[in-house]
This record gives sequence, structure tokens and C-alpha cells, in this order.
Amino acid sequence: MTAPYILVVDDEPDIRALVKEILEDEGYEIGIAENGSQARDRRRERRPDLVLLDIWMPDLDGITLLKEWVDEGGVKTPVIMMSGHGTVETAVEATRSGAYDFLEKPLSMAKLLLTVERALENARLQQENLGLKRQSTTVAEPIGRSPAMNALREQVRRIANHDTSVLITGEPGSGKEVFSRYLHANSARRSHPFVDVTVAGVVRENAAVELFGIEEGDRIHYGRLEQARGGILFLNDIADMDLATQGRLLSALEGRTFLRVGGAEPIHVNVRIIASTHHNLEEEVSSGRFREDLYYHLNVVPLHVPSLRDHCEDVPDLINYYVNLFVGQEGLPYRSFSVAVQNRLRNHSWPGNVRELKNLVQRLLILGIRAEIELDELERALGTPMRRTNPPEPGESSWLDLPLREARDMFEKVYLEHHLYLSGGSVARLAKQTGMERTHLYRKLRALGIEVKGTK
Repeated sequence: MTAPYILVVDDEPDIRALVKEILEDEGYEIGIAENGSQARDRRRERRPDLVLLDIWMPDLDGITLLKEWVDEGGVKTPVIMMSGHGTVETAVEATRSGAYDFLEKPLSMAKLLLTVERALENARLQQENLGLKRQSTTVAEPIGRSPAMNALREQVRRIANHDTSVLITGEPGSGKEVFSRYLHANSARRSHPFVDVTVAGVVRENAAVELFGIEEGDRIHYGRLEQARGGILFLNDIADMDLATQGRLLSALEGRTFLRVGGAEPIHVNVRIIASTHHNLEEEVSSGRFREDLYYHLNVVPLHVPSLRDHCEDVPDLINYYVNLFVGQEGLPYRSFSVAVQNRLRNHSWPGNVRELKNLVQRLLILGIRAEIELDELERALGTPMRRTNPPEPGESSWLDLPLREARDMFEKVYLEHHLYLSGGSVARLAKQTGMERTHLYRKLRALGIEVKGTK
């Protein structure tokens, strides 16, 4: 789909030409710069996937340039340093400053190609690990064998073969992100990044910087559009995007270029857009809260994810998946769900959909002590956890058995998770619902281990 873009920075024309020719023969896309100043310009024009950087240059040494790029933070681009006059101390300083590796001149082409391949693979794995940490317990593939889920998976696989925009609709917690990742895994862009942005979690004043990046002198912050180059940008809760950012996004998608905040040179766009919402966007358009032209640009292929109550026969499979997940990932004790409990859950209304089921399974594994979960325990878990009129039965696990601080933390976690899925993942709405100050709320969510996507 898109070849990795490598920037070669060296003041010796013969080396630049040779390295460029060798790497292009291997299928890479190459940019060149003959000094530090040009390297800054080339990097501003386009984010490289890898930089080959000479140490000794007439205007600026490579180590200083490397430190400057590392200090910017943000997306880490691997840098391989090169030098014909290097010492052990120079190599050590380069790697300590953030270089992926150090190559001596004259260059061994075999070693160069191997190091480039390994650096790109390492960067790809690091990006995947960041994605896995963000998605945490997100299902890798949609769970369920119901006719509705089988048909939806088949539809997604067909859509994945075409490079059009997709608009995914569905209630909060129904699994819209799961299907977006499933589409990515089945598309031609699967080897390129999947970058997700929860629009509701982005402060409006920072929305343009988050999506398009910013230039401040020689410092560059690459936005999500550039981070997703060659891959997929998933815009979760697209209806929460303000009108100004909507207009800027539409311009970028239609013109296939955009400007970073504070930038003057256009940046090429090469991403596939998947947007999701639990709102009725046609109503949002009618009310003037969402741009009609952007709606039609995104809604090329609509995809609707059903609520869990519409495929409740998948509840047992989902229970088994999350039990195994929490036992394996978090070391929680294994507990089985009786047939009566599974039947009760199949008939539950599931206002919070799959997210509610996941939280319920986790809560039952944490709080219970019996090997099997029975109806009495389930009914208490489905109700208000702290409210009860009768004392606990002997040997029964209860909030009342815990030390005060642990019981309070447990209640706060359940309470905030409950209101978080009711607010559609929006911390702003969560703060309003709970009456908490936003900064304090962020600290509380982090302390309780509650993940909120799109927050920094």
C-alpha cells in the first residue's frame, strides 16, 4: 500500500546517491538532505518512518539534531547514526541520546539493509504495543456465533476490500471500535498503523493540534493524520467534533492535503477514515451541529452494530471470553457462571451493551469467593452494590467484609465505570453527571485504573 519513507542525511554526495539507490532497489521511498538545515526542512515537509543521519556535517552535527528531535516527544522515529570518524564514545553518546543504532563508514550494504529492516520492524512493534496498551481489553475479533454477528463479520470483510470511508453507528458499548479494528485487520492497510482518536476526550481548543499537528519554530508535533499515514484513522464519537474542526477535516479529506497549526507547507494525506457515533447524524445535521458535506463524505459505507439485546444468544460466548481474559491478564480467580445465571443474563436488557457485560464479569470475579456464580449474587451485582437490607450470609463475599478504604475504592470504581459508559466515554459528560471537577476526576480515574481513551 505505502512504502516506508526513509530520510538520508549526509554531506557526502556519493554516499547519499549510493544509499538512495540501494534502498530504492529494496522498495523504500527515499528523501535526501545534505546538511542539518535541509534535514529539518525535509522532516517538516513529511514525517519519515526512519532517518539515516550522519554525525559530522558542516552546519550542525547529527547528535545535536538527534537530541532536538528526541526532546520534541510525540511519535518516535527511529534514527540510525552514521560516521566515518566515530569513536566508541561517539557511538555510546548516540545510542544514549536515542539513536536506534550506529553504523561505521565505509558502509557495509548488507549490514545497512539488515539494520534498516530491524529498525522499521522495531518501530512497528512499538506502535503495536502502544495500540495494545490503549485498547487494553478490547476484543481482537467480534465475539459471537449468532446470525446477526456472522452476517456483520461477513459485511465487514467485504467492506475491508474497498478503500472508502466508513461510518459505524451503534449504541455506546456495542463494539464499534472492535469492528473498526476487525476491518483494519482484514484490509490492505493491515500492515500500517491503526490510530484511534476519541473525539469526546479531546479538549476543543486542542482538537486541531491533535489531528493536524503543530509547528513551533524547528519543533514539530505530528498529528494523528500523519501518525496514521498509510493506515486507518478511527474517529470515535465523531458527532462531538466542533464545527471548526469538522470544516478543517473535510478540507483535508477532499483536497488530500492539510496544514499543520502554524505551518505553511501542505502535508499529503494518505489514510482511510473510519468514523463512529451513537448519535443520529442526520438529526445532528438538521440541527446544524454537524456539517452536511462532512456527513456525506464519511457515510460512503454505513455499518450498524446491533445492541447486545438484539443478539443476546451471544452472551454465553462473551462471558467465556471475558472470564478467560481477566483470569489470564489480571490474574483474577476463575469462577464459572451457572446455567441459571447465563439464562438470566441472556434476558437482561443490557443498557450498557458489551461494555456493561465486560464490567459485570470483572466485578463478579473480583468480589466473589464461591467457585460458581449463582442467581442471588448476580442479582446483587446487577443492582446497586452498596444497598442491601439483609446481612450477608455466612461465608459470602460482601462489600461489608472489606476494609473501609478498599470498599470505598471498589464502590467508586464500579460507580464511575457505570456512569462512564452512560456518558458514552466522555469525561466532560461524566464530570457533569457526577458533579466532580474535571482535573480531580482525571486523577481519580487514573488512580482506580479506569482507562479513558483519547485523554492525556
